[in-house]
Amino acid sequence: MLAVAAQLAVAAPTHAEWVEASSDHFVIYGDQDDATARRFAERLERFHDAMAYVYKKAQNKPGPSNRVTIFVVSSSAQVRKILGTNDRFLGGIYIPRAGASVALVPTIKSSSYSERTLFHEYAHHFMIGSLTVRAYPRWFTEGFAEFFASVRFEKDGTVLVGAPAIDRGPELAYAREVPIRTLLAFDGGRKEGQFYDAFYGQSWVLFHYLQMAPERAGQLAKYQSQLATGHPALEAAEAALGDLDQLDRDMDAYVKRRRLSAMVVPATALDVGVIQVRDLRRGEAAMMPTMIESKAGVDREEALQLVPEARKVAALYPDDPAVLSALAEAEFDAGNDDAAIAAADRAIAIDPKQINAHIQKGYALARKVETGVLPKESWKDVRQQFIKANGVENDHPIPLVEFYLTYLKQGIPPTKNSIDGLEWALTLAPFDGSLRWLVAQQMIEDARYEDAVTALGPLAYSPHPGEHTDAARQLLKEVEAKLGDAGAEKPAE
Repeated sequence: MLAVAAQLAVAAPTHAEWVEASSDHFVIYGDQDDATARRFAERLERFHDAMAYVYKKAQNKPGPSNRVTIFVVSSSAQVRKILGTNDRFLGGIYIPRAGASVALVPTIKSSSYSERTLFHEYAHHFMIGSLTVRAYPRWFTEGFAEFFASVRFEKDGTVLVGAPAIDRGPELAYAREVPIRTLLAFDGGRKEGQFYDAFYGQSWVLFHYLQMAPERAGQLAKYQSQLATGHPALEAAEAALGDLDQLDRDMDAYVKRRRLSAMVVPATALDVGVIQVRDLRRGEAAMMPTMIESKAGVDREEALQLVPEARKVAALYPDDPAVLSALAEAEFDAGNDDAAIAAADRAIAIDPKQINAHIQKGYALARKVETGVLPKESWKDVRQQFIKANGVENDHPIPLVEFYLTYLKQGIPPTKNSIDGLEWALTLAPFDGSLRWLVAQQMIEDARYEDAVTALGPLAYSPHPGEHTDAARQLLKEVEAKLGDAGAEKPAE
């Protein structure tokens, strides 16, 4: 990955035509013309609004750093090179992180596989932030994402939601089928250790059928209600959907129909909002390869190879605050705390609102205290730094999380104010698994078991398991057992 980064940095001329398209929910960076960037941002905003319209969900605009940042590179092969993988099926990646959600995609063409993949992942992002049930089974989360990812944009401004997912046809025709009860289980057969090639296709069929077929009207809402009140997955399905064997036969018949309906979202229901497109400054454009690598994530060894190029660009553009902020991040990733603080201070001196510079300085100060370079009394200075960052952007999740963590790292109980801030960060970024795990741990520490169950559910049954998924499932069982014991101890009324 780093070799590729170095090649990109050397090859990218300082006058590269990088643009930024900024909208309510997205920030897009691409080496493309203004009109292309604007059209892409418009489609993404229309997609977001179409989902909000279907679910009658009032949407608050996220803070600047809670938007999804999308880096558009030249091709799928370039995506794989940057990520250091040979997986030929990987056409893009989405990384959900509090205050730093990033997507890396190839040059987007309308209705392309890359665009559909991005829509699929953003549907997950939307769902976890908008639907209120404790946790959904895997078939539902993937069926939901597939249902919306096949969106079509009409010339008259309307949006068709739930159009047929044509690319799932071959797997439905030829791939190994998931037994209906396995499909409807929470994990969709994942724990069986078997790979069902038709899982995504069947999930799409079932969701589309329940959402669109008149004979099944109301069943999907009843199913969601059953789940929300704590019924097990199969029990909820049987109560809401009836005979499951008949459901299986009906799904087969449904997908063979000559025509399938789609939802029409009128243009008047969509509020794309203001989209601002600007050419990046020369320094920003030159730093883009380094920024992409940093935001995608690097380990210490990779960062050590990346930071020299960041320094070269910063030497050429020493007065650009965005360049200096990116340098601070590269220096921190490489373990150079003093250099990170120096670069951050220079960025902040030029532009006091450079939020990433404030955060990188806080990270570096915290590590200096943790490693003993600064005395333990300096935790108060670290807290003050994250308070400053919070003052720059009040709803940025990272300063809220890091402020809370200073107490744990110092080995003292977190204050109520810091706990409240941590939970507000999860409200702002409910898609971040590590943050959700942290919140659940604190809730358990405070004996708030019902709240902990609610917090752990989406993590335990995430459609894309992460580092905390298995631990969250086990912890969820333990917390539910505590709740059961507490209920058994209550005297009868």
